[in-house]
Amino acid sequence: MLCYLLYTLVLVTLPFVLWTLSPMLLRKLITDSNGNSLPPGPNRRFLSLQQYPERIISTWAAKYGPLFSVWMGSQLFVVVSDPRVARDLLVTSGAIFSSRRQYFLKNKIILKGRAITASEYGDTWRHHRKIAMKVLTVKAIEGFGQSLSYEAQMLVRALIDDSQCGRVSLNPYHCTARFALNNMLFISFGMRTNDREDPLIEKAVELALEFNKLTGPWSNPVDFFKPLEWIPTSKRTRAYKLHQNIIDVYGSMILRVKAKLDADQYVPDCLVKTIIQDQEKEKLDWQDMVMLSAVFMLGGFFSATGLITWFLALIPSHPQVALRAQEELDRVVGRDRLPMIEDEANLHYIRAIIKEVQRVHAPFWMGTPHCTTEDSTHSGQFIPKGTAVILNCYSIHHNPDRYEDPWAFKPERYLDDRMTCAESAQQPNPIDRDHWTFGAGRRICPGIHAAEKQLFLAISHLLWSLNFSSLPDEPISLEEYDGSSGRTPRPFKLQLSPRHDLVYSVLMDSSDSTYWSS
Repeated sequence: MLCYLLYTLVLVTLPFVLWTLSPMLLRKLITDSNGNSLPPGPNRRFLSLQQYPERIISTWAAKYGPLFSVWMGSQLFVVVSDPRVARDLLVTSGAIFSSRRQYFLKNKIILKGRAITASEYGDTWRHHRKIAMKVLTVKAIEGFGQSLSYEAQMLVRALIDDSQCGRVSLNPYHCTARFALNNMLFISFGMRTNDREDPLIEKAVELALEFNKLTGPWSNPVDFFKPLEWIPTSKRTRAYKLHQNIIDVYGSMILRVKAKLDADQYVPDCLVKTIIQDQEKEKLDWQDMVMLSAVFMLGGFFSATGLITWFLALIPSHPQVALRAQEELDRVVGRDRLPMIEDEANLHYIRAIIKEVQRVHAPFWMGTPHCTTEDSTHSGQFIPKGTAVILNCYSIHHNPDRYEDPWAFKPERYLDDRMTCAESAQQPNPIDRDHWTFGAGRRICPGIHAAEKQLFLAISHLLWSLNFSSLPDEPISLEEYDGSSGRTPRPFKLQLSPRHDLVYSVLMDSSDSTYWSS
């Protein structure tokens, strides 16, 4: 009887063990016509990498080099951990390195293959990106300047109000989330939330959180082992529910904009207005319209919220950074008005702070993987068609050969950098690029210009207006964070106070609500 049980156990487990260890053999068997082998990597398969996957990836990068491969289930991944390799593959060879792997939960269930950040490279992607870029170019974002400035003022006022003018400590997350949400709402739908208790805030946060929990590039075994697609799971149920919630929430907002347009009511220029007006010409169906508008709410909202929250977590332990920035603000802007977009070119240290926050704590260490559409070779290493290619920002941003004391928060690294992030991404030498938070190549984040303006206005307004400190008995953790890819710091509380006597009066004069009643 015992022998029979042992035999059965071996019979059941042996195929799985062999499948798990098969990369040992596959690395020798899979070659191109010239005999080039796959990039090196672990000699086993993985079904998922859970919390802090970037730390595991960074360890592998240190062991195997700037280009290594790893099997996640049946899917081969190639991980890029060097700017020069990133340029060669994602930019120079962008024609074959710009597609997307079709994840089961993210692409097939939640987004239905429609959103430009997740759709496969081809005519449909180009078509949808062209539509989105009508409101995301530099010139278009300049047209949103007044609303972005207003939201930065409202962010400061919300922090002051919620802290009872500095008398009580507060967790700033709700304020930063509302700031990011209103910016995305205005760019996408031409609207904002006036009430800080608006249920839309909680709903948008809930949708974005659920989206990120379900769509991590390493976190779902079903994405890497096709037979699991047929097994009912709680995540699968949640994915279908999230898809329907996206349709319900953002679809109803599209209908609200359409009703205004049909009634000849004023609607500010925004993405949804463009989509509605161009629907017939661009042959967009309902799913196209919803996913085009929703994807910026899901992704852009979290990026801005995460970066501003990280800034607020970092600044109490770096008072010398705040002081130097405030001296620059007093010199360039003065104390009788708030910073404006036009000041950005002269606020070099503020810009350096923003770049350093993005380097040290990118909201997504592992961006959405690219996917190859043809076989390719790089430095004698074979990358087959259908390989998922992921940019390892975690290792690139903390490379000691590029950044002295890479884990330290030192904005002075960027003090001589006069380029915007978008300009820096176009530099011929990838080593000179400021950071890789927005991705690379043809799939670089389309909202890069909007993100830069949001971050500048938020951080310059915060430093102009307020001083921040942590609570003596509640230190802020900079080591751990919520989410599986560095999105936001663990919940923390701040003590804040106005910098000077003019703060309240300038804020009240500047944030005139007549802008929104017009």
